[in-house]
Amino acid sequence: MKIGLIVGSLREDSYNMKIAKAVKEMLDGDVKAEIIDIKNIPFYNADLEGDNLHPEFKRIREEVRNYDAFIFFTPEYNRSFAPAAKNVIDIVSVDPNGSGISGKPATVFSASIGGMGGLAGNLALRQVFVNVNLIPMQKPEIYLANVGDCFDENGKLLDKTYDYVKKAADAFVDFARKFA
Repeated sequence: MKIGLIVGSLREDSYNMKIAKAVKEMLDGDVKAEIIDIKNIPFYNADLEGDNLHPEFKRIREEVRNYDAFIFFTPEYNRSFAPAAKNVIDIVSVDPNGSGISGKPATVFSASIGGMGGLAGNLALRQVFVNVNLIPMQKPEIYLANVGDCFDENGKLLDKTYDYVKKAADAFVDFARKFA
């Protein structure tokens, strides 16, 4: 099984990117996880379709088709999720060759420096899943509150956070296998 990791925060050293990198390393066996690069994708614009197809639209659509399932990692921005994640969903879901995400399992890991762990952003992103026919994992829900306190001085997840994230990642793999 191949799982695409989509990180809504574009900052290289973001907490969500660190968590995604940890998840990539903790999944094993026949599961491959890769971080999908979304940094250079322009905002969706119909003028960049058809004969003027933007190369990044083409690239992301082709890449996303290769994954069986997706984990989205998002901070919370103004009680919603990262716009970069929405942009990817918009571009991929309107592919003239058919959506590369429709009917595939997905979940959201949200992390925030605040005390609610990106709850509002997580739920807002899950709401979008319904409209593009991503199949959301219902439980466990993954919210990492006060995320700056989840790492040691070397930038590695603390054991208790590692165990929590690993359990959630494994639960998602089990969930995704039902659809792959």
